[in-house]
Amino acid sequence: MKLGAFSISLTVKDLAASKAFYEKLGFETSGKLEDNWLIMKNDHIIICLFHGMFDKNMLTFNPGWDQDANTLSDFEDIRDLQKKLLAEGLKLLNQADKGSGPASLMLEDPDGNPILLDQHV
Repeated sequence: MKLGAFSISLTVKDLAASKAFYEKLGFETSGKLEDNWLIMKNDHIIICLFHGMFDKNMLTFNPGWDQDANTLSDFEDIRDLQKKLLAEGLKLLNQADKGSGPASLMLEDPDGNPILLDQHV
């Protein structure tokens, strides 16, 4: 399965403090503090910071994107990935719609860690 770009999405208590911390580790920022989320990037490593949006940290995959958020010419659509996940017997917490284009689905690993597949193209 080609899951696309990978990032870790962190639930943070203080977005400004987390931004300052990760900048000291060499991460550069995009996004606005007032939107309650930021994308932090260091080379091909992506950390997304969210304040008040999610209960837990989660793994995030973006089908159709590379690590620089460029659209891939060849990728597995999230609906095809969903069919494969269901065929593997995995339980999905929410499913992608039946249409085309942007959609998302969520599942959990055996330890309850959320995994988000979020297709933007």
